[in-house]
Amino acid sequence: MSITIDKMTGKKVFDTRATKASSKIVGKGYSPVKDKRLTTLPEPPPGAVFNASEQAKYREFKEARRGAADYMAMDGEFSKYLEDVYSAAPVPRESLTDDVEIVVVGAGFAGMLLWYKLQKAGFTDVRFCEKGGDVGGTWYWNRYPGIACDVESYSYLPLLEEMDYIPTMKFASGFEIMEYCQKFAKKFNFYERCLFHTTVEETKWDEGDRRWTVHTNRGDAMRARYVILANGILTTPKLAKIQGMGSFAGESFHTSRWNYETDLSNKRVGIIGTGATAVQVIPEIAKAVKELFVFQRTPSSIDVRDQRETTPEEMSTWPTEPGWARARRARFARISAGRTAMKANDDYLAGKVADFKERKTHDRVLSPEELIEKQLNTNFRIMEQIRARVDAIVDDPKTAASLKPYYPYGCKRPTFHDEYLPTFNKAHVTLVDTAPRGVSEISPKGVIHEGIEYELDVLIYATGFQWMATSTFNMITGRNGQTLSSKWKTEGTKTFLGLHSHGFPNLFIISGPQGGGGSFNFTDAIDQHADYVVWMLETLRNSKHTVVDVKKEPEQEYAEHCRIADITSQPLRDCISYYNGHGDAEPGSLAYYGGTRWHKFRTDAQTTLEPYQFN
Repeated sequence: MSITIDKMTGKKVFDTRATKASSKIVGKGYSPVKDKRLTTLPEPPPGAVFNASEQAKYREFKEARRGAADYMAMDGEFSKYLEDVYSAAPVPRESLTDDVEIVVVGAGFAGMLLWYKLQKAGFTDVRFCEKGGDVGGTWYWNRYPGIACDVESYSYLPLLEEMDYIPTMKFASGFEIMEYCQKFAKKFNFYERCLFHTTVEETKWDEGDRRWTVHTNRGDAMRARYVILANGILTTPKLAKIQGMGSFAGESFHTSRWNYETDLSNKRVGIIGTGATAVQVIPEIAKAVKELFVFQRTPSSIDVRDQRETTPEEMSTWPTEPGWARARRARFARISAGRTAMKANDDYLAGKVADFKERKTHDRVLSPEELIEKQLNTNFRIMEQIRARVDAIVDDPKTAASLKPYYPYGCKRPTFHDEYLPTFNKAHVTLVDTAPRGVSEISPKGVIHEGIEYELDVLIYATGFQWMATSTFNMITGRNGQTLSSKWKTEGTKTFLGLHSHGFPNLFIISGPQGGGGSFNFTDAIDQHADYVVWMLETLRNSKHTVVDVKKEPEQEYAEHCRIADITSQPLRDCISYYNGHGDAEPGSLAYYGGTRWHKFRTDAQTTLEPYQFN
């Protein structure tokens, strides 16, 4: 089965299938917690200001940990952790060697939003390649127990009004979000445009034809005028490199490929990792297992979730307010930028610290040093509240001490949960503190730490993803035979807006390194990136040009801006995390810390067109 050309109309005829998830993939995420003690953040101690000794403590921890954060590729005997456990076998089809105007890599929210905007702008000759068996992106791969959105779903889910949909919970379950993605794809005819179980292996620019050739694992060699990378920033699962991993005789899997065929009831279960995924998993599996051993290297900051159901009143009144979802998302974006909500009944920050609720005003322009000092003080007060929350909830003093994060807020991805900390009060749950270097050995029977062997039936790896380490960058060959990853390796990471890179014409990178937007709401950022890409394609169409590249000078200027912004704000993130490549990434090479300056770069570029070379 393949995409063919109708001889009568000349149009492409699609015959693809998105396979359904296993019937055993079920769950609702975590429910509202009625105990107000668990949904209230304690007040900070009076006079709490930044303490340099706390930062020094973390620096010591960083140095002790350095070299222990090695991760390994999931190949050879470990390739089993990458297998797609959610779909039936790929549908056989013929290889494609035809021409298409636009090829998009990825069928998550970025890809689906692009399709919605592209077709509205009149770009319909579009094809999508997705390695999974259905839409959803991260929500396709991550289906572990307890999975839920950690940004309020009323702002996170795109095009709610267009979909005539209101999430059932403030923080929607991952299973509800996956269903939403499927409904989205059906409503806007996305399935007919997407090749599932199709991994892009190589993309080459042909200067003579002014086109990309896209090669896939299905034997495809499609020619496209434009290529858009919409395959996300957390796409490749990672495993911590631990001695003896292959020897474990029990069952094991990674959280991004949750094995629902494995019955955890009445089992001794171990989980390695206590990051954002584990914080959601641990309370859920603790309800089912016989014994649970949590192996923690670095504690997460556990803020209040304060989950709630969407009220009947909201369900009935919101649809009567035209633009309600877009307006709410815009207000949420303002909070991300350090400003408060403009509507009193928006409960974005229910249970959160006062610093986030207060508008930041000053009687004069602060120097960079003063601004950093104020931000560090705010940061420290927040962390004091989060540490006080641990003491207020966890009964055992030794366990509580291990669960307290001592790094700056935002060093590691902040987490929000109301059942995680109480889980460690359960008699069958044991926290094994492996700081600073983590688990060092796995045996056939279980995990060994400090000479103690913890016997296990099941071992779960909650070791996360490589951030912005998609192998796609290794496979894109632009002008002069240079790959995108080799350019960044030899010259340093250089983009313009995170969306273009010089020498790679007609290539757009959604949410790549140095990509801005100024919001921790990921879908808001990709929405802005998608708008920009559509604008550029319309600009090319209206000007009769077919090729666009970014000039070297503007790219260099923007990359330098990213570097300086990263260095300037570094005191707020004195840490080792995937944000900074575990302490090894060059400043400005990954995340964007320039705030609203991204919008100025974008606006100036769209107004003057100076950064671009059109042909």
